[in-house]
Amino acid sequence: MGEQSRILAVLGPTNTGKTHFAIERMLGYRTGVIGLPLRLLAREVYDKIVAVRGPSVVALVTGEERIVPPRTQYWVCTVEAMPEGMGADFVAVDEIQLCADPERGHVFTDRLLRMRGQKETQFLGAHTMRGAISALVPGVEFVGRERMSQLTYTGSKKISKMPARSAIVGFSVENVYAFAELLRRQKGGAAVVMGALSPRTRNAQVDLYQNGDVDYLVATDAIGMGLNLDINHVAFSSLTKFDGRRMRNLAPNELGQIAGRAGRGMTSGTFGVTGEAPELPDDMAQAIMDHRFTPIRKLEWRNAALQFGSVDALIASLEQKPEDDWLARAREADDLVVLRTLAEDAEIAARASDGASVRLLWDVCRVPDFRGISHAEHAGLLERIFSDLHEHGRVSEEWLAGHVARIDRTDGDIDTLSKRLAYIRTWTYVAQRKGWVGDENHWRGTTRAVEDRLSDALHDALTQRFVDRRTSVLMRRLKQKDAIVAEVNDKGEVTVEGEFVGRLEGFRFRQDKTAGGQEAKAVAQASLQALAPHFHLRADKFYNAPDTEIDFTEQGGLMWGESAVGKLVAGADPLKPQVEAFVDDTAGPEVMQKVQRRLQHFIDRKVATLFEPLLNIQRDEELTGLARGFGFQLVENFGIIPRGEVADEVKALDQDARGQLRKHGVRFGQFTIFMPLLLKPAPTRLRLVLWSLKMGLQEFPEAPPPGLVTVPAGTSAPGGYHSMSGYRAAGERAIRIDMLERLADMLRSEDSRGGFEANADMLSITGMTLEQFADLMQGLGYKAEQGEREKVKPVDAALDDAPEPSEAGAGEEADTAEDAGEQIPEDGLAPVTEVPPEDPEVEADIPEVSETEVPLGEVPDAAKDETEMEVFYTFTWAGRAAKPRGEGRGKPQGGKPRPKGGKPKGKPRREEGAKSFSSKPAKKDKIDPDNPFAAALMGLKDKS
Repeated sequence: MGEQSRILAVLGPTNTGKTHFAIERMLGYRTGVIGLPLRLLAREVYDKIVAVRGPSVVALVTGEERIVPPRTQYWVCTVEAMPEGMGADFVAVDEIQLCADPERGHVFTDRLLRMRGQKETQFLGAHTMRGAISALVPGVEFVGRERMSQLTYTGSKKISKMPARSAIVGFSVENVYAFAELLRRQKGGAAVVMGALSPRTRNAQVDLYQNGDVDYLVATDAIGMGLNLDINHVAFSSLTKFDGRRMRNLAPNELGQIAGRAGRGMTSGTFGVTGEAPELPDDMAQAIMDHRFTPIRKLEWRNAALQFGSVDALIASLEQKPEDDWLARAREADDLVVLRTLAEDAEIAARASDGASVRLLWDVCRVPDFRGISHAEHAGLLERIFSDLHEHGRVSEEWLAGHVARIDRTDGDIDTLSKRLAYIRTWTYVAQRKGWVGDENHWRGTTRAVEDRLSDALHDALTQRFVDRRTSVLMRRLKQKDAIVAEVNDKGEVTVEGEFVGRLEGFRFRQDKTAGGQEAKAVAQASLQALAPHFHLRADKFYNAPDTEIDFTEQGGLMWGESAVGKLVAGADPLKPQVEAFVDDTAGPEVMQKVQRRLQHFIDRKVATLFEPLLNIQRDEELTGLARGFGFQLVENFGIIPRGEVADEVKALDQDARGQLRKHGVRFGQFTIFMPLLLKPAPTRLRLVLWSLKMGLQEFPEAPPPGLVTVPAGTSAPGGYHSMSGYRAAGERAIRIDMLERLADMLRSEDSRGGFEANADMLSITGMTLEQFADLMQGLGYKAEQGEREKVKPVDAALDDAPEPSEAGAGEEADTAEDAGEQIPEDGLAPVTEVPPEDPEVEADIPEVSETEVPLGEVPDAAKDETEMEVFYTFTWAGRAAKPRGEGRGKPQGGKPRPKGGKPKGKPRREEGAKSFSSKPAKKDKIDPDNPFAAALMGLKDKS
């Protein structure tokens, strides 16, 4: 007589090592079968046993995965997939309290009543099953297991206050995703674990959490089924769930099963609520901490002795009621619903006419509705599968291939990938059924490969959406004691552990602006810790850099290459500005001092070089008296003073004093006292910066573009700007002061009282049009009177004396009247030129006219419309200059344009009456042969 089988009920709360105990006992026998509630947990246990015994003797059988080596000794299965009638030495069923689950309870109850090992049987679960097991399983031995750590209720916590290594539990996909997104923003990210995920995706997500890439886990109640994770705190985001038919409150034992995931081994754990979940009642919280729950009184049951004589007989056997008071008939499951639907189809009813056909139909109806689209669509899919199997013995490969090909895509968002993964699970399940497809190995491999690709894509999508990889990496490195290493490329981009964290601009770290919340803190902490050595190395490099690598901006900034490293601030002496270095406090005082010293050396040398002539005046001890005082005025005004502002001081200087100042390059101009060397672009640029600092301006005006004689004067420039930029405002434009002095030299020879016109040299030196020059002159104190007169044109050359085309070109006119040889008669009448009759081409182009005498000085009526008029200006001294534009202080810069303080020179004309003046050269005794009116003028002279 063989040894009697031993039946053990190993009961206790979570974290008691029940599953580990069962695995050890199974490996002590030659063969064994263990049933687990989730394929995720089945995969985890399978990997553990394979690591001990190797893959050649361990099988994994779930609804969608079947790995069965030829020499299988140990079977790891989901409870639904546990093989029957194998006669294994050891049998174990985990989470046996699921006998009371409305959806799957009848399967667990069937295993409790009928599954036995030849030598040992174990039922693992909660203490709530003790009464039911005692009543339904004769000869059972109870083994109690105590929790290895404490479980404490901590109340409600906001997500922002959630401690590290926490799991937030939701009961819907939307809820899980919402909290995962919130954790990404505030804590850097979270891993996502749901029962609907493939084992591959779930394992990848769990690895994120277990490896410390993220400190938070968002999951469904799937984590309550034996998944071993390093969780310190469990927070419920809801206390209700949809059980497939209705929303209901979670029972205390269900909450306790999930909360028990907190703490592992000897480490205690905590649990609580978060979000909109209400606080747990005190008695419920205490019951969970004490593991005291209401015993289970009813187990879900469905008849396992099915009748396959007909579809009606099968349905009747499935609806049979239990006879034991501990058992309650399970509610109508999905497989029975589909069976009823298909039985109403006439074709299906005709096919299912014998026992084998009915059994086949029942196997097809048990295909899970992974897609969850609709009952009717699921029934339609199963109808096609049954018809193919019944008629051809296998599912149509062409039809199967079309469905698999449409699913085999890894693009799309999380929802799209999740749907495709649910669809491929259906075909993976079909391919796993023995005899349902032609080439089983091919289709099992194909569907598995598609599921793996979709699983990887879904994992990547979940990670990309809910995990900030940069933050997770930095947080993990901050926890380690090793020094964090930062890399800075030539563009200043800073990477820490390969993750971009910001830019190093000079000696200031600009953190990546996309970071926020906990991520920003992690980035800042890791970056500053890693950049410490870089600041010192960069400071050494900067201190030894040549001045050519450093520059100042027109706003007073100090640049090292393209990086701002400081700014200028006003000092006690306008020519001795101070510097303010841009250095992060975290770089340390040593770096700050080194950068500041280097910048001060740079600006001191720059001022000494560009303002050397001015500083020489300051250092010249031979300057005495009024010359020394005036020299210091020049220094205070950066080498440029409008003469009107120091007229009395200039008048007081004798020739010796002026000579001493001229030795230093000082020019006493009619409008400005200045040093020409300081008008160059580089000194001008620096002078404006120093002057802006002295004036305390918030925004510094920019220097005019170099090389321009005049620039727009504008009205918004601060007082004194034009002088400091080397210009003098006059009218709508400002003219460079050195060119203004050249213009003043030209004006000395003109009759400023009687009036004069601008000559070509005046317009050329200013680069202005006549109208612009008139405005300029008015700004300098002159009066400009506008006039209009007939524009004098060259006299047309005689056509008959025109040169041949080879000499002057066809149609060319002679340059002057003298070249044309035209003579004006003494009577003052000019005959109209006739066209030679022998030239037919010219005759065709010119209308025929009669010879007519026209009085001198008049033109034919036809030519009057072609008379061209010209505008001219007559300039006279107005007595005082207009106030220059943009100048807000000091005396008007115009003054009277006079040499050495005198009035404008020029002899007054003696003629009385209205006079007209022009810029023509003085009349000569001889008529200029180059004048185009030479012939006409000669005629007038002869006549007179």
